[in-house]
Amino acid sequence: MNYNLLMENQIEQLNGVPKLLLHTCCAPCSSATLERLSNFFEITVFYYNPNITEEEEFQRRREEQQRFISKFQPKHTISFIEGPYEPELFFEMSKGLEMEKEGGARCFKCYHLRMKATALKAKELGYDYFTTSLSISPHKNSEKLNQIGEYLAREIGVNYLYADLKKKNGYKRSIELSKEYGLYRQDYCGCIYSKQERELEYEKI
Repeated sequence: MNYNLLMENQIEQLNGVPKLLLHTCCAPCSSATLERLSNFFEITVFYYNPNITEEEEFQRRREEQQRFISKFQPKHTISFIEGPYEPELFFEMSKGLEMEKEGGARCFKCYHLRMKATALKAKELGYDYFTTSLSISPHKNSEKLNQIGEYLAREIGVNYLYADLKKKNGYKRSIELSKEYGLYRQDYCGCIYSKQERELEYEKI
């Protein structure tokens, strides 16, 4: 399924400038996403990431996200909402999946956890669409993300914007923008399990 093409088809059919609630995990992943989508939507960034184990890391990514928004000059408005920091939900969700490799079943449940919170917030606040910046990463499963988005749209009753944001050099552009704005780029997804996996990889080098 070409989710980038599906997104472009959705954008072609827009009337006016709808409101989009965009889940983001960090400033680098949001950078090229916001650059592209702010041409068509009024966007609110929803920073909701209970998977980030260390509170200091959570706060650092949040501050970088806010700093990027304050510096970036979009065509349409970009605002920011911070979700609650509740890592206990992530640990409860990941019970029995602690030894899964990054990119497996634990990650899929984590996608669902964060995207469901986004869809519920979009419904609560009356947004026209919701989506996530996660698909810009080459380490994230875009097919799974979009399947979850479709399911949540039906379950909760809010439109989902399809996305495979790594397409059209999205990931490459996020690296360029990170350098341009001096953004902090973490080297692991956020949870303790991905951090440990990355540290093991470094030990092998």
